[in-house]
Amino acid sequence: MRRHRRAVTTALAAVATAVLLAGCGGGEPAAGDHAGHEGMDMGGTSAGGAGHPAAPACPPVPQLAAPPERVVTMDGGAAAILTELGQRERIVGTAAPDFFTAFTGAERTELDSIPVLDTGQGNTESIVAAKPDLVVGISSYSFGGFDGTPSVERLQQAGAASLVACDDAPSPVRNIDDTYTFVQQTAAVFGAQAQGTQLVDRIKAQVAAATPAPGTAPVRVLALSSAPQTGQPLMTQGGSGLANGIITLAGGQNIAADQDSDFASLSTEQVAALDPQAIVVITGFSPQSDAELTAAIRSSPALASTTAVRENRLVTVPQSITLSPSVLNGQAVATIAKGIHGTG
Repeated sequence: MRRHRRAVTTALAAVATAVLLAGCGGGEPAAGDHAGHEGMDMGGTSAGGAGHPAAPACPPVPQLAAPPERVVTMDGGAAAILTELGQRERIVGTAAPDFFTAFTGAERTELDSIPVLDTGQGNTESIVAAKPDLVVGISSYSFGGFDGTPSVERLQQAGAASLVACDDAPSPVRNIDDTYTFVQQTAAVFGAQAQGTQLVDRIKAQVAAATPAPGTAPVRVLALSSAPQTGQPLMTQGGSGLANGIITLAGGQNIAADQDSDFASLSTEQVAALDPQAIVVITGFSPQSDAELTAAIRSSPALASTTAVRENRLVTVPQSITLSPSVLNGQAVATIAKGIHGTG
């Protein structure tokens, strides 16, 4: 059973952008240089894949004598899950509020009311100063993996337990069961099992409504977060990440799913031979706007011969709801399904 968690916070987004533009170079996550972008998946087993470091070990689910009263979330994704479970009043602060950008309407208004402890990945001083008895995050990188973030041990010293979404699904990931597991684990910690079941059922219903009918041929998909660079391999999503599960549920076949890592790299020759029929543009960390990023990918000479570009079948979806557990994972499935099949 794999016990790691894909990286999904702002700091690593900036690092990942530089890595992508540098052609997938390695190195450890850097200190918080925030570009104001959403989360970026950098998880892995012994390595995250394509030169990326592995996430820190994922701690076990805490066993608390009573529901926590003061909760800090290390990212807006975790805050949204707690809010959906009816635990908003327990949240005393959050880091990485950029995850809220995928939400709209009353949901966004409620999330925006949460005090922000750190616009970046969550520094130890601000987290500990909030005096939480529980710290929740959807990435184990947030617990000592980023420079300045508190480790599980440091939080224990401060009297706080840690609850982290762990990546347990076998590769290749074909579903979003990790999301359902984390929601139910979180609900149990707060004694909100009924709300957890309701949230899981809602996401499952969204997925079921979006999934193509049985017998529908899967569409070959290439997932990109940046435009290909001349003379460099393409960075894409491998088979072990949640994104692969979302693409699969949407009726897609990730052309890099056979690579047992969250990240993968493909040469331009491999991409041409595999001929993706659709491109999923994963947005949220590029300095370009969504439209600019999509246009850059569409106009890339490395992709000109693919069926996806020739038929103009590109669909954009935010990283924050595609690469990590989110109450909007069902929306990600629907968006991709509609974009590659015209359904959902």
